[in-house]
Amino acid sequence: MPTSSASTTDSAKPSATGGVQSLERAFDLLERMADAGGEVGLSELSAASGLPLPTIHRLMRTLVACGYVRQQANRRYALGPRLIRLGESASRLLGTWARPYLARLVEETGETANMALLDGDEIVYVAQVPSKHSMRMFTEVGRRVLPHSTGVGKALLAGVPDEEVRALLGRTGMPAATEKTITTADGFLAALADVRRMGYAVDDNEQEIGVRCLAVSVPDSPTAAAISISGPAGRVTEAVTERIVPVLQQIAHELSAVLTSQNPG
Repeated sequence: MPTSSASTTDSAKPSATGGVQSLERAFDLLERMADAGGEVGLSELSAASGLPLPTIHRLMRTLVACGYVRQQANRRYALGPRLIRLGESASRLLGTWARPYLARLVEETGETANMALLDGDEIVYVAQVPSKHSMRMFTEVGRRVLPHSTGVGKALLAGVPDEEVRALLGRTGMPAATEKTITTADGFLAALADVRRMGYAVDDNEQEIGVRCLAVSVPDSPTAAAISISGPAGRVTEAVTERIVPVLQQIAHELSAVLTSQNPG
């Protein structure tokens, strides 16, 4: 049929970037779904992407058939379960790429270095290189924590609009891990304003008494990421913060260049 043939030719033609147009469009739709919270309607996708409804419907049918999207009972579309495996594999690979940079961070600061991502409403640690000190911090890779009591959580949420942060805190609650944990939305938003002003985040005995953490976001990371150092409060003092923060920021920029490269490593 002429119409079907024209549609197939159009979807397979090269894009302006040299890729396959239908693939680029499909990945764009997946990212727009993620940005919208994981569930959208076709009309919303059409308005956001500028693509005609028939094109979106055809692409979504293919994504549903492959398991990357599923259609809900309300006729809206949600991200599918096959993406979980891809995401877990990508997180592990991200940690692998980050490890040499975290090792440098340990060498230059003497403290344990971590990398964490914002996954839904939680922080998940994807890589760590431990300090060489006998007294050192240890966070299990894969561990999930709430963002309001961590330096990496503050670093990651500092770039999120205040109303979205309030909504996240409303979903998670703000339980106190220690007596120094911030437990009000207004207090946390004030702390995020400090992060934006200073260019780094601090966890000052808020997740665990006796532990301080300094964290920065990884700029332009394909997925929201932050790196940090953590150590005993007696070593990670106000006095050494001025020395450590520029090292954190420099390594975050170098890691960013690797993560945004077409061919990392």
